[in-house]
Amino acid sequence: MKKRITSTINTNTAWCVDHARRKSHGALAGIALALLALTSPVHAQNYPSKPVSIVVPFGPGSGTDQVARAFSQALSDELSGTPVVIDNKPGANGFLAAQAVARAPADGHTLLLTTNTTQAANQHLFKKLPYDPVADFAPITLLSKGAMLLIVPAGSPIQSVSGLIALAKKQPGKLAFASGSSSSRIAGELFLQMSGTQSLHVPYKSNPLAMTDLMGERVQFMFADTLSALPLVQSGKLRALGYTDSQRFAGLPDLPTIAEAGVKNYEMGYWLAVYAPHGTRPEVVKRLNDAFVKVAQTESVKKFLARSHMTVATSSPEGLAKFQQAEADKWGRIIKTAGIEQE
Repeated sequence: MKKRITSTINTNTAWCVDHARRKSHGALAGIALALLALTSPVHAQNYPSKPVSIVVPFGPGSGTDQVARAFSQALSDELSGTPVVIDNKPGANGFLAAQAVARAPADGHTLLLTTNTTQAANQHLFKKLPYDPVADFAPITLLSKGAMLLIVPAGSPIQSVSGLIALAKKQPGKLAFASGSSSSRIAGELFLQMSGTQSLHVPYKSNPLAMTDLMGERVQFMFADTLSALPLVQSGKLRALGYTDSQRFAGLPDLPTIAEAGVKNYEMGYWLAVYAPHGTRPEVVKRLNDAFVKVAQTESVKKFLARSHMTVATSSPEGLAKFQQAEADKWGRIIKTAGIEQE
């Protein structure tokens, strides 16, 4: 009898201890959740706590670089004077920059200001990427959209789109076209496909580098963003043959669109957007989205984009994710139709 009572007491004691422990754990879990709820806004309020780095996948002077610099000062002001530094990492079709941001701490202090090159085209141009354009990033906002100029050296005998097509057909595979981004390359590949011509592709790390060789007549033509190409056209160092949008370019009103010049239904553009590393806290993403959207409406940025003949095109993070998917599908179709083999 005494033994049974002792056993019962021990069992009851064990149950009490276990019950108390579970209550304690539950209380601690509740406190942890409460603290997490309280600290989330604090993270947003404390952001940014150090300089913000905007990584650009193309070199200084490129259209993407100029857009990043146009936004940087106004963004710094919007982020209470926090320094905003531009970090150019050109090369490898944007691999270096995208990979650097994908591997950066997900605290909102390292951002990728990029184009459809890294986020929509590369996955269809290369068999293997060192980054995932969707899984590795937190979308912030779309920034702007633009179109390109078809350009040749100022001293080139090619005077028109029809003249380029005629020469390319006369010398199949002999002319070389340069590209400094996937947008630049696909614009060229689509042109060749739709005009029924052949040409040798010569890749460069950025459009400014490609245009240097174009001015030196080491290549015969290329497609480049208006932002980096227009000053060289206006100064007489390069000649524009056509514009890739469906409407004429306001900066060169006498310049025909490529569709008008004979390549029916030709149209190609590009876009710029901002991303943070995957895992960046939602409240920090919202803070950045609010900041970039507001900066896009400042007079300095609006005037810059107007001079560059680009349009403001901001979005929510969710809107950018949907837009990116639609663009990736579209670029995939163009690349497949053009018969471009993955590298």
